[in-house]
Amino acid sequence: MIDALGNPRSVLLLGGTSDIGLAIVERLSPDRPLRVTLAARPGARRDEAVQRLHRRGHEVATVDFEATDLAGHDAVLEEAFAAGDVDVTVLAFGILGDNEVSWQDADAAVGVATVNYTAPVNLGVLLAARLRAQGHGVLVALSSVAGERARRSNFVYGSSKAGFDAFFTGLREALRPSGVRVVVVRPGFVHTKMTEGLKTAPLSVSAEQVAEVAVDAVRTGKETVWAPEPMRWVMSALRHVPAPVFRKLPL
Repeated sequence: MIDALGNPRSVLLLGGTSDIGLAIVERLSPDRPLRVTLAARPGARRDEAVQRLHRRGHEVATVDFEATDLAGHDAVLEEAFAAGDVDVTVLAFGILGDNEVSWQDADAAVGVATVNYTAPVNLGVLLAARLRAQGHGVLVALSSVAGERARRSNFVYGSSKAGFDAFFTGLREALRPSGVRVVVVRPGFVHTKMTEGLKTAPLSVSAEQVAEVAVDAVRTGKETVWAPEPMRWVMSALRHVPAPVFRKLPL
C-alpha cells in the first residue's frame, strides 16, 4: 500500500518497454526498491528494461503481454497480481500509426483503435475489479492532448485517445467510492522511441518530464494533468477555435 509520504511498494507497468512508463517507475521510488512487474512482449527491449530497473535496485518480474490479445488480458493480470497487491498500475502502451494510411485502410485504422482504445478499455474493466477487491491502488492512464481535439494530421490516433481519455475519466468516478484513484496524464509531443524521426512540435517534452508530472499527481492527489502544464491552456484555447479557422492552423 502507498504510505503517508506517497511511496508505493509495488508497480505494474503495462507496456513494460515504454520510455515514459519506465521513467515513471524510476521516479516513483528513486531511493527505495520496488517490486515491479513489466508486462510486455518478450525480447531484447524487455530485457534491457529489466536490466535498467535492476541497476536501480528494484525487484523485477516479467509477464508476456500482447495488447491485441484481448482474451489473454485476464491471464496477464492474474500473473501480475499473483505476488500480492499492486499499489500503482501504469497503462503506457500505444501506437501512433500512419494517419494517411489509417484513414484509407480499415485494417490499419482498426489496429490503431484496438491498441489505443479497445485494449485499454478491456484492461481497465479487469483492473477495476482487482483494485476494488484489494481496496486501494492508483491507476495511471497515459492519454494525450491529441484526444482533446482531433487534428486532420492525426485524427485516427486522436480519436482513439479521445475514447481512451473519456473511458478513464469516467472510470475514475466509478471507482471513487472504493478508494481507488485514476490519474489521467495528457502529454503533448514527447521525445521517445515512438516519435523518433517525427517533426518536433512546440512545447515538446522528454519522457522524464512527463514522469515528473505523473508522479507528482500520484503523490498529491491530482486527477488530470498535462505535460507540460501550459498545454492545459493551449488545448483549452484550441477547443474553442471555430472549425473554419482550426482547419487552417499548421497543426
